Amino acid sequence: LVAQFNSISQPFLIMTSVILGLGGAFLGLMLHGQPFGIIMTGVGVISLAGVVVNNAIVLIDYTNKLMARGYPLKEAVIGAGATRLRPVLLTAITTILGLVPMITGVSYDFHNFSIAWVSESSQWWRSMAVVVAWGLSIATFLTLVVVPSMYYLLQRSKERSSDMRAWLHSKYWGLFQRLFGEDAGHR
Repeated sequence: LVAQFNSISQPFLIMTSVILGLGGAFLGLMLHGQPFGIIMTGVGVISLAGVVVNNAIVLIDYTNKLMARGYPLKEAVIGAGATRLRPVLLTAITTILGLVPMITGVSYDFHNFSIAWVSESSQWWRSMAVVVAWGLSIATFLTLVVVPSMYYLLQRSKERSSDMRAWLHSKYWGLFQRLFGEDAGHR
């Protein structure tokens, strides 16, 4: 990620979305009364991290492209959020809706051609489905709000620090030139 974005700070923004997703995953486990199983919950956390990281990468990458095209920072952040809102929401909604049968325990028995309300397979996969669905629902919302906000604040702080460096540089060399004359910088 550091090589892709040519930045150290932007991958940390992306990893922030994973932490936001973990909050949603633990909330879902708590609300459903599910224990944290190492295998199935761990698989759910890994798959959740993959989807959430992908959403954050898409959002930050498009913001960087808009900045490279010459958009001001605020317009780039808002434009990227508006443009990538639909793909991010569609990814999250389809994944969550696909996991609802596992969370509720509903499955279809193809041998008897009937609906099974509490099947063994859905009980096995339930903790993973709860982690992914809840984590994705919370992380998607927070990724669309928190990641652009943090991106904006990070870029503003970079701009301000470079402005401060330029101001200090001009003051230092201005003082130097006043003390030693105009020709001192040419020696």
